Amino acid sequence: MTIDLTPPPVRHVALIGNFPPRRCGIATFTADLHAALKAGDPDLTISTIALNDPGVHHDYPREVGYEIAQDNLSDYVAAAEHINALNPDIVCLQHEFGIFGGEAGDHLLALVDRLRAPIVTTLHTVLTDPTANQRRVMNALAQASSRIIVMTEMGRTILARDMGVPAHKIVVIPHGIPDMPFLDPAFEKHRFGLDGRRVALTFGLLSPNKGIEVMISALPQLVRDHPDLIYVVLGATHPHLVAREGEAYREDLARQVSALGLERNVRFVNEYVDTPTLQAWLSACDIYVTPYLTEAQITSGTLSYSVGLGKAVVSTPYWHAQELLSDGCGVLVPFASPDALAKAVGDLLGDGRRRDELRRSAYQAGRAMTWPVVGASYLSLFAQARLGSSLATTLVGLRPSVTPAPEPSLDAIDRMTDGCGMLQHSRSKVPDRRHGYCLDDNARALMLASEFALEGLDTPRAARLANIYASFVDFAWDEDAGRFRNFMGYDRDWLETEGSQDSFGRGLWALGRTAQATDDHGLKLWATALADKVIPASSFLQSPRAQAFATSGLAAFLAVYPGHRPARLLMETFSVRLLELLRANRRDDWIWFEPVLAYDNARLPEALLRAGRALARPDMVEEAIEALAWLAERQTAKEGHFRPIGTESFGLPHETPQAFDQQPLEAWATIEACALAFETTGDAQWLTHVETAYAWYLGANDLGLRLALPDGGCFDGLQIDRVNLNQGAESILAWQFAALAVRRLRARSDGSQNEEEGQEEGSVAACR
Repeated sequence: MTIDLTPPPVRHVALIGNFPPRRCGIATFTADLHAALKAGDPDLTISTIALNDPGVHHDYPREVGYEIAQDNLSDYVAAAEHINALNPDIVCLQHEFGIFGGEAGDHLLALVDRLRAPIVTTLHTVLTDPTANQRRVMNALAQASSRIIVMTEMGRTILARDMGVPAHKIVVIPHGIPDMPFLDPAFEKHRFGLDGRRVALTFGLLSPNKGIEVMISALPQLVRDHPDLIYVVLGATHPHLVAREGEAYREDLARQVSALGLERNVRFVNEYVDTPTLQAWLSACDIYVTPYLTEAQITSGTLSYSVGLGKAVVSTPYWHAQELLSDGCGVLVPFASPDALAKAVGDLLGDGRRRDELRRSAYQAGRAMTWPVVGASYLSLFAQARLGSSLATTLVGLRPSVTPAPEPSLDAIDRMTDGCGMLQHSRSKVPDRRHGYCLDDNARALMLASEFALEGLDTPRAARLANIYASFVDFAWDEDAGRFRNFMGYDRDWLETEGSQDSFGRGLWALGRTAQATDDHGLKLWATALADKVIPASSFLQSPRAQAFATSGLAAFLAVYPGHRPARLLMETFSVRLLELLRANRRDDWIWFEPVLAYDNARLPEALLRAGRALARPDMVEEAIEALAWLAERQTAKEGHFRPIGTESFGLPHETPQAFDQQPLEAWATIEACALAFETTGDAQWLTHVETAYAWYLGANDLGLRLALPDGGCFDGLQIDRVNLNQGAESILAWQFAALAVRRLRARSDGSQNEEEGQEEGSVAACR
């Protein structure tokens, strides 16, 4: 069976980074990304984890649910455990050297190394000449990440060429910007007292690498020709710079302005402005200037903002500017050249037509960087990362189980059971009372407990549990209506007057299988008496699976009471209908009972096979075996391991099965059906199918992850990139039935090998 490459849905994202009111570009970006993701998918759950700078407590908004102290290594470990407990589909990490503790921020590795979900990392800085420790951290982060986002093509080149990051991991998504209207600069000038002035603007946290002093040096030439020009330097001093040397750099710039007599032409706005205020300042400027001093500036959020708002931009040719200002979106000038800056800015101030051309080109280019577009790109990438995480595991091979398979055990079954019955669901391993009980699970639990007792496994507890489940099944039967009820609340009130057809079929299945399996005379009398009431009321069943469950129960009942006429007539009716369905839906490439593959698939050919054996119908036996072989082929990966039909396949007529989510129920059904096929045919291929389906629980699956647990529990399924960490009744029961069936099969096969030479190997009845 080939893997379906449809990206799976992403419903929960853990977002890690700085967050406002912390004042830095990463915090603003993380908040904007959060908003864009929610706008793109309002149903998305986002769990935000914020980094706290040393010695500072921030009054975060409700979006932030968890905090990490930057320099506290144990906080990173605890955060990983917390994120794993949340079980997100994706972890989206914002990375910048300086916001994580440890040498070169290596405290972060204690977090990412422990995360189970795929990691998508956004790099806000890509270094061309990293230190040894920075390279070590980047290599480890690249290894842990399913995808790495950079904001420029140069970032992609550096990661692949210099850091050896696999090309398939690197994705370019631009820095997001607000989607703002294209406004004339005069629209916002009055707000800042700039009416009648030409405005050049530089924005960002102030630090020496921004080249502000170069632009100030260019102003005397500009002011001579354009005396109405004012250069606005917007932004607070970088907090790391303030911590080291206070406001020395800003004071040096102020002295430079004073020495040049430019007090009327320069305004310092020493504020960390919010996004709406920044947008207003940018809107008010005529020319945006980024006079950075070095080429190695891989990303500039302020440059992205200015282009997106349709500003005429003059910039030095650092990497991001080279890419973003190509194709007529801005003007590039040499580094540290006041004369070049003066000429470029002066030319644009004197040529309104050229300035407007740049503005229109920039605004048009900026439409691909708006947050709705960027948010959609992130959501699409998250889905691909989940899919890629699963495929990568498949391609490198399965991780072998390092511990032996657990023996059959009732421990987890007992954990999910109270005096009323077996609860349906759990949160992790803790029973979840909110969802109450159902007949489906208690009918299966009754069969299991009866068979445990018969095998001599934990007999006193098995007998006690069997009585609880029998009582639930008995109470579920509404004698007046002649129907089973299925769902019951934890308050023990029925939530419906009549259950589904499938639950009815499972109720009859449990009665027949219990009557056959139990050696408890009182339990057998109860099952027989109730079956005598249920069988005549079962003719209304139309669902193929309900008929299959009922047929298997009737076959078991007839093994005990072969002369029971109503049971035989009903089994004949249901089995003929199943055979007719198989023939009606059959095509050259589709040997199945329905045009779709759904849940509990192997129960359909198993039921037809049981009926064919009981009724001495070779045609039923032959066609049931053929259908089971067709299903087994589609549940076998090309690598040879078991791959049950995923829930994403439900409702897709005649399509290639989708691989996820994979359910423990399918492996159990396959084991019992294939064990019966082996008993019927003696063909050893069916033993292989039994063993591969059993091994699926133990880690021989698409992800190489174990679902069966030492205490008898079982995770609820295999998702595209991990196991479902809950342990519900259906999954635990499926694993215990599977373990019991394989134990029985192996015991009988071992016994047959001790018999005389030439005797047929093994005989197994996985369903008693």
